[in-house]
Amino acid sequence: MLIGRRTLLHAACIALAGATTSTVAHAEDTVKIGLIVPMTSGQASTGKQIDNAVKLYMKQNGSTVAGKKIEVILKDDAAVPDNTKRLAQELIVNDKVNVIAGFGITPAALAAAPLATQAKVPEVVMAAGTSIITERSPYIVRTSFTLPQSSTVIGDWAVKNGIKKVVTLTSDYAPGNDALAAFKERFTAGGGQIVEEVKVPLANPDFAPFLQRAKDSKPDAMFVFVPAGQGGNFMKQFAERGLDKSGIKVIGPGDVMDDDLLNSMGDAAIGVVTAHIYSAAHPSEKNKAFVAAYKKEFGQRPGFMAVGGYDGIHLIYEALKKTGGKADGDSLIAAMKGMAWESPRGPISIDPDTRDIVQNVYIRKVEKVDGELYNVEFDKVDAVKDPGKTKK
Repeated sequence: MLIGRRTLLHAACIALAGATTSTVAHAEDTVKIGLIVPMTSGQASTGKQIDNAVKLYMKQNGSTVAGKKIEVILKDDAAVPDNTKRLAQELIVNDKVNVIAGFGITPAALAAAPLATQAKVPEVVMAAGTSIITERSPYIVRTSFTLPQSSTVIGDWAVKNGIKKVVTLTSDYAPGNDALAAFKERFTAGGGQIVEEVKVPLANPDFAPFLQRAKDSKPDAMFVFVPAGQGGNFMKQFAERGLDKSGIKVIGPGDVMDDDLLNSMGDAAIGVVTAHIYSAAHPSEKNKAFVAAYKKEFGQRPGFMAVGGYDGIHLIYEALKKTGGKADGDSLIAAMKGMAWESPRGPISIDPDTRDIVQNVYIRKVEKVDGELYNVEFDKVDAVKDPGKTKK
């Protein structure tokens, strides 16, 4: 009986060792991506677009790259930075992810930055747009945009197109401050006047009292930045207050005219001019195919958050190809620096010095096309770097 027990114990040890070896081999063959986005709360449309785009890209390109199986672990932070930090820590420590990605708002991206640095895990920012984000960790790369990229372009456009007096309405957090500062610098340098600056709370804003103040100032235009997901509510209240009939134009970066909400805004949105990095109406063949595939899969058109997610997962795939499947943080970040490709939004690249995105900024006007509202591009500025960094 003793020999039998020893034999059984020996067999069990061999089986356990084999299971452990198998588990380690499986772990080495899998690259895990922790996707942290707001799937609930006021920024839910951001998270859903990014999640959809990642799923679409993987459906089109497979879930294996450079001999590695790609596993995406989706987490909802509801755009609460404390949640983001906790989820990022759990993903890095417990799930052993190779990359964290997503980040719907700037405070979320900043909350994860020290963890990315400490763990040497790349943080791919697919949404948040404050200039400083990539400076907060050498492991951060961005595939979305920065607010100064669009805000400087619309500032220059406003001056050239006879807009002299502007009221600004911006969300009171870092991206809103970035947008305001960039626009104000270019608009006032060109001779424009800011007659009033209005800041609205980020969470659950009621725009009505602020809109009344803006109307009373009788400006030529209102420069507006609200984060993706809040533009529909803004335009509804803009129309309710009669500002759409007042002759006051709406201008700004394109967040306020997000494609996935544009049709719900009604005719009050027609004529709004924004500068932005993407429109579902972008006329390239690559974008037409992207929009058609996204619509077929999810029943709606993609917005700029979707393209940030689509390009973010593309960047991870291409970096893995470049490293031959090596998924340590230093190898991936080195591979991502300087990478360039044709996106549905047009040509883009990752600045090797700042790890930030370089891209075209398009000036667009909302028009009705075949019964639907679209941001129709009519001008562009090529290869715009983040102005917040080019000064440094």
